[in-house]
Amino acid sequence: MENKPKFKPNPKLKLMDQVRQVLRYHHYSYRTEQTYCDWIIRFVKFQGYQRHPKDMGKSEIEEFLSHLATNRKVAASTQRQALNALVFLYKHVFDKPIGDNIAPVKSKKRRRPPVVMTKTEVRQVLNHMKGTHLLMAKLMYGGGLRLMECLRLRVMDLDFAKSQVYVRGKGGKDRFTTLPPSIHGDLKAHLSHVKKLHEADLDAGYGDVYLPEALARKYRNASREYKWQYVFPAKKLSKDPRSDTFRRHHVLESGLQKAVKI
Repeated sequence: MENKPKFKPNPKLKLMDQVRQVLRYHHYSYRTEQTYCDWIIRFVKFQGYQRHPKDMGKSEIEEFLSHLATNRKVAASTQRQALNALVFLYKHVFDKPIGDNIAPVKSKKRRRPPVVMTKTEVRQVLNHMKGTHLLMAKLMYGGGLRLMECLRLRVMDLDFAKSQVYVRGKGGKDRFTTLPPSIHGDLKAHLSHVKKLHEADLDAGYGDVYLPEALARKYRNASREYKWQYVFPAKKLSKDPRSDTFRRHHVLESGLQKAVKI
């Protein structure tokens, strides 16, 4: 991103539209776009709309971040996320870097030991699940996948011959993990359905799937290939809010979360 020429947003646009324009120029994910925009809006609201954020700076940012720590009791990672959003705003949208010496009241790091379920508890949860959600849960439990890692799996990430799953980790920390042999049969049957669904999408003039910008540029037609499709695709096509392209995204995380709670 640093090697890109300086990009200036259209000054005629409203502030949040300028923010989105710059985020998209730098190819930030849609999830990050939503998160950054949300924090910037919260920052403006906190300051009471008294001044344009361009006329504010370090002291107002520190005040907001301190408020998050002392009054909202947010986690350290959440406070850092808010800081990242505001650093982006001032550096890339306003061309007014605020430096690295921001010193708000810091949120306390909560070191809680992970909750590890017993085999009996896991079995009880799985017994109340069925269908795709059950298959996802078994894959996550057997392979040690996080929720979003499971949802973002592509067909090509599964290696049945080696019983391996290629996990695209956050921050480029990719890894291999176990593909439980006990679910090979169910997973292959599921993928057969996924392939038919993709073929139907292609016949209807669709069939695109989201790819990171670098991959999309390098492999022009990859977004329509079966191997790049999500292992757990959504039931319906959705319109990409940035490109207006209809694509089949992966299922929402809330679906599995609700299934577990039930």
